[in-house]
Amino acid sequence: MTQKQNLLWFIILRLILFTSLLLSAVTIQFSTETSLINPLYFLIFAAYFLSVIYLLLFFWGKRYDLQAYLQILFDLLLITILVYLAGGLRGSFYFLYIFEIIAASIVISQRAAYITAAASSIFFGILVDGMYLGIIPYFDSNQPAELSFAFVINHILIAWGVFFLVAYLINHLTGSLQRAREQLQTANRELELKERLAVAGEFSAQMAHEIRNPLAAISGSVQVLRGELVLTGEQKGLMDIVVDESERISQSIEQFLNLASPGRQTFSWMNLSVLMHETLVLLQSSGVLNGQTQLMGNYASVRVDYYGNRNQFKQIFWNLLKNGLKAMPEGGELTVDFTTNGKGETILKFSDTGLGMKEEDKDRLFEPFYSGFSAGRGIGMAVVRRIVDDYNGKIEVESTPGKGASISIILPPNSDSTAEMSKEEQQ
Repeated sequence: MTQKQNLLWFIILRLILFTSLLLSAVTIQFSTETSLINPLYFLIFAAYFLSVIYLLLFFWGKRYDLQAYLQILFDLLLITILVYLAGGLRGSFYFLYIFEIIAASIVISQRAAYITAAASSIFFGILVDGMYLGIIPYFDSNQPAELSFAFVINHILIAWGVFFLVAYLINHLTGSLQRAREQLQTANRELELKERLAVAGEFSAQMAHEIRNPLAAISGSVQVLRGELVLTGEQKGLMDIVVDESERISQSIEQFLNLASPGRQTFSWMNLSVLMHETLVLLQSSGVLNGQTQLMGNYASVRVDYYGNRNQFKQIFWNLLKNGLKAMPEGGELTVDFTTNGKGETILKFSDTGLGMKEEDKDRLFEPFYSGFSAGRGIGMAVVRRIVDDYNGKIEVESTPGKGASISIILPPNSDSTAEMSKEEQQ
């Protein structure tokens, strides 16, 4: 829940607590001969009055963190007065401080829980010491009793220890719940992305079957006509455009098919640095990689072998490199590093100094048909994600708008046996 929602629940639970206290007081008043003190009722109604003010501030005010701190401060004052009315250490209401510590951790922050524990210790310590030393008179003249100094100090120290122990435990609990909530949200995003990939795959397969054969017929017919007819330069240029655009569409269809189903793959040991070099040659020959971009990194000086499919890794390199180049329309630095970590994992890191990504773009980077670039189709990164998932790998994305982006592919260690199992899964 958001801080605003937590604050509202804080106000509601306070009303429930003081209502329970009021009902208990009334029940004791009328079912026994016990005469309850009038200030107790004034204290309860003061809490109601403050709760009304809190609700008005909640609906018409802002700065919910400041509101929460003020509410906790006034609650501590009310609790301290209640402890005083009950006789200090002779009463049993000082356990209510614990609820404020718990509320501070949930509503505000873990740091606020320790601040509330410290404030509770100060209020309780001043009250008890003042009553023991006679600085603060007992509310009821029948309340005073012989309390030794050791008894007072011992109870104060125990109360302080309990306050900070509760703060530590509730912070540990809220931290665990927050991490669990974040993991659940991540898992939900992963599940949603996989569902989108599945839908995109079905759509891709259907579209490819509908387009591929007629497209091949068109391209083939144009090439035959181009070879048999006597054409002017302009006519030949137009036919070249038809053939080139047909090939471009065919490449898009291939990407759709790779997204839908990678099909049967051939696996072997390969040098990733060599594959990177081959991919860069293709990018240069296609005109995508020009002199404006400076290539950096250790990709050309290290040898990293991996067991997998060459075409799949070329697709990964192609799409990541193209994305990095698109992010730097005015040029920049594109860094590619291949490393291994202590776990034997292979890390392929692609970094650029381009436009960077907003949070929305980062969250939807691998979503099919979504692209952060105006000319993008949103297929390339979805294909990368599909391939990395097939290798049981992970992808980490770091980016700041205006400061570039870094995409790391983390592949698990493999051997001949694990690679053969991966091969069977692909087939």
